[in-house]
Amino acid sequence: MTSPFVRRRRLAVELRTLREEAGMTTDRLSKLIHQSRMKISRLENAHIRPDLAEVMKILDILGVKGDRWHEVVRIARDAAEKGWWDAFGDAMGSRQRLYADLESGAKTIREYCQTAMPGVLQTPEFTWALVELDKGKGPIDYRPERMAEARLQRQRIVRRQGGPRYEVILDEFVVRRLAVPEAVMQAQLRHIIDVATDEAHVTVRVLPYDARIAGGLLPKSPFHLFTFADPADPTMAVADTVNADLVYTEPKEVAVYTEHYDRLREASLTDSGSLAFLEKMADQLINKSGIRT
Repeated sequence: MTSPFVRRRRLAVELRTLREEAGMTTDRLSKLIHQSRMKISRLENAHIRPDLAEVMKILDILGVKGDRWHEVVRIARDAAEKGWWDAFGDAMGSRQRLYADLESGAKTIREYCQTAMPGVLQTPEFTWALVELDKGKGPIDYRPERMAEARLQRQRIVRRQGGPRYEVILDEFVVRRLAVPEAVMQAQLRHIIDVATDEAHVTVRVLPYDARIAGGLLPKSPFHLFTFADPADPTMAVADTVNADLVYTEPKEVAVYTEHYDRLREASLTDSGSLAFLEKMADQLINKSGIRT
């Protein structure tokens, strides 16, 4: 399906542009459709799921006709769709819901994992180990069972036959510093190796901790880059910060993250070298813990 989040962003731009072209203020439009100015503002900023009938009324009031009317209605219809993640509500965590939405319609996904294992490649045991770490900082705002279930569904969507091309750059610091049980980490590394070996559309590259990143400053956070099948849907960069995931669609902003990714990729090990590195790390964990999986 097309990502409803992506289409809400696109619809917001379309409606704001059409209103401005018509020379109408949000106050005037809100009175004509008998809705609050706040609702118009939220619709034009992609903060709410659109009501299709209200969108059509707005288009009629703005004098939009013909092909453009039908195109905007089509975008609004996609934007109003509900995905499988909506059934989970906040139980899966709001941040994971955003990624599930974007992944549903992605053509390609590129990810830089600076501080955590990629969600779409985690084993269930690793996910639960992360829950235990998360509990250590205080109350959690999701239901662990539902969050873990949703993570498995995300994996099925991204890794399905014909799914998006997925590439991740995994920072070596994650393997060495994340304090999950050694047996869990060892099994996680083996799982990543198996997926990257067996699934042609999945690529894993390791960024060694001693790699020199030439050409500019270092990225300040983990991030994703998403492209979509419809060329009119803009490439998105999503920066994973401590308190929120920040979404960027402006070309100049996205270009910053694309440039970061390209430099990180250039400094990373090759595909085969990355898998050999993960194999070596898994063997070291076996030797250290004495546990084989």
